[in-house]
Amino acid sequence: MYVHCASPELVPQRPPHSSPRNAVYIKHSKLFKPEKSGCIKNATYLFTSETSVEDTADFHLRDSVSESSSIALVCINAPTSIVEVVVFVEQSAEVFNLTKNSPTFLLGDHQSPMTVFRHQFSWRDIMLLLLGATMMHLVTVFYSIGPTETSFIINTHVHDISQAEFIKPSPPPPPDPPATIAPGFPSDLEYLGDVHRIAGVHLTSALPMTSIMHHAPGYTIFRNLYMSNGTLFILSPNNSFPEIRMMTSVSMFADGSPENIAAREPNSDIMDFITPEAAKKRWGGDVQNGVRNHVFTVEGNTALFNDPSQFLRHYYHFVAELWIGAQAFWHGAFSSPPIESTIPDLRKSSNVGGQNWNAYPIDTQTQHESAYQLHHPAPPPIHRSIFMHATADGWRDDPGFNSYFLRAAYPSMSVEHQEDWDDRVAASRSNSGQDQDRAWLFPTAMLIDRSATFRDDMTGSHTQRTAAQAWEYMRNIGRLRGERVGGWWEPVRDAVLRFAGAGDVQEEYRERELLLDGTEDRRAENKMGEDGHIGVTKQIDIPMPHKVVVTYISRQSGVRRKLTPASHESLVSALRESADRKGFELIIMEAEKLTKDEQLQVIGRTTILLGVHGNGLTHLVFMPPTRLSSVIEIFYPGGFAHDYHWTARALGMQHFAVWNDTFLTHPDEPSVVYPEGFQDDYIPVHGPTVAKIIEDRLDGKFS
Repeated sequence: MYVHCASPELVPQRPPHSSPRNAVYIKHSKLFKPEKSGCIKNATYLFTSETSVEDTADFHLRDSVSESSSIALVCINAPTSIVEVVVFVEQSAEVFNLTKNSPTFLLGDHQSPMTVFRHQFSWRDIMLLLLGATMMHLVTVFYSIGPTETSFIINTHVHDISQAEFIKPSPPPPPDPPATIAPGFPSDLEYLGDVHRIAGVHLTSALPMTSIMHHAPGYTIFRNLYMSNGTLFILSPNNSFPEIRMMTSVSMFADGSPENIAAREPNSDIMDFITPEAAKKRWGGDVQNGVRNHVFTVEGNTALFNDPSQFLRHYYHFVAELWIGAQAFWHGAFSSPPIESTIPDLRKSSNVGGQNWNAYPIDTQTQHESAYQLHHPAPPPIHRSIFMHATADGWRDDPGFNSYFLRAAYPSMSVEHQEDWDDRVAASRSNSGQDQDRAWLFPTAMLIDRSATFRDDMTGSHTQRTAAQAWEYMRNIGRLRGERVGGWWEPVRDAVLRFAGAGDVQEEYRERELLLDGTEDRRAENKMGEDGHIGVTKQIDIPMPHKVVVTYISRQSGVRRKLTPASHESLVSALRESADRKGFELIIMEAEKLTKDEQLQVIGRTTILLGVHGNGLTHLVFMPPTRLSSVIEIFYPGGFAHDYHWTARALGMQHFAVWNDTFLTHPDEPSVVYPEGFQDDYIPVHGPTVAKIIEDRLDGKFS
């Protein structure tokens, strides 16, 4: 194989005032034989006396050109990355253009591939190409042949590169510039700059260690979490981490029996520790000699959900537990700095000493202006969610609100399911004849596990709400932002309401925050201190709604948990009389008769939401926070559950539990009870009692 330069008159003139990278301009013709068959090495050096060179360029010629061929390099133009080549094969000339996408040549330090295609065609060539393409199309349409038993797969993996001496290992990536942390972010988040370095983990001599950013039972944010063969690995020389059982579990259907609880305890197949030496042996390569590590980075931030579909297919558990908890934990983790004055003092709480086991969360105590703010610096995005043990249908509820919510709240987030996770697991297993497995590396991963949350009293005994672990943890370290108005949840709430066409329901908040630099109520008598913070002379008030809207979610057209017909009529009549007397707007909503957009447009205007205990009350998470925001939940007499009680209070709203003609509110909550009749269709309620709660709330008798 011989290579020669083209005559100088064929070389385009160098563009004026340009200095492109990897540009080689051929001045004169020259004929030479490369050092080795199949490779043109150091083309720049070979043309030193004949070329003008602005950067080093190595050209590796692969098997597509035979040794007996000769190539004429006409020009190399880096700005357009086009190389025009004439290949002489058995006395016939073929002219090609090479661009950066070809498998035949590699250009410069970056080894950008370049593509080969015909440069000139005759009319005869064009007609033959069109005829051939037409025939191929007809054949594939009418005579397409699927896979058969005789199909086979060619393994193109190279297991031994020692014979390919001319292929040099790729150089390590250049060092990254210092990470840029957004103003207000904590210094302990500087590790985010590692994401780019970890992208080259296959070239590192030492695999990155695992560390934990934040942990509460069932909620853990990891740096550098590994997965191989279905096991999550913590790479560390020691085991100084939280108990694995407080981080993860065996994902299976939960029935509460002692045997089932024991079966859900994690084992080493679920999560395990691995030392750097063991990881090197299992996944490491010989980087110095060109053998890369068998570790592959899953770029970005990942949420790993370890729950089975049992609770995921329920609107409340999916949105008001799973994602309320995930958002509180993720938002709090990236809120900086911690604000000590927002940490509650249990000695001064509404539930002193925890005397009422069920009265959680305790009242908000702080008057710090951040507790009233809806808008805070946004945390980094969650790039993907992986439901490791739920199929594509396993996290979608029948009415379709789960998928609606996820696409509205996190429009850029990708979603993977059990099938995708199984693909990753299978791909990480070693093939026959290989000594090493592969591993997936998650630079930042938030692992959420329902069973693990129940191993602590806050969920297992006090609230039965998994989100309580994340919410209480961030509150108790001063990182829960906008506690009185659900500011940590506002990015999600606002995104869903905008998606539904509800508009900017928080316009008043935005105006006040802009005017008062972080406080919301201009009517409060505040005094600005020298440090720029608000010195409170009286309690800051949350804004009143422009118009009070009371929404009653009726279940009378549903299949279960309905009021008796007489109770329903009594309630509607009392609500209408009260609306006429107090001047509020009353909406009686039958959700099954409205689209999802229409339902959320109503909720985006709602001040007080009421209804029988059930899935429809989940909509409370999208209610705008006002001074009067409340939830009135009607139970079968003697029954009680924390679902909507805890959620409403966590978002800064007041909750009322009603049993016919009696009611309770915080801190006088009863124990959780599901009596016979709890799910039935003959629930009584005294309409005037509910109307009186609403009127007293509007008159400020409940605060």
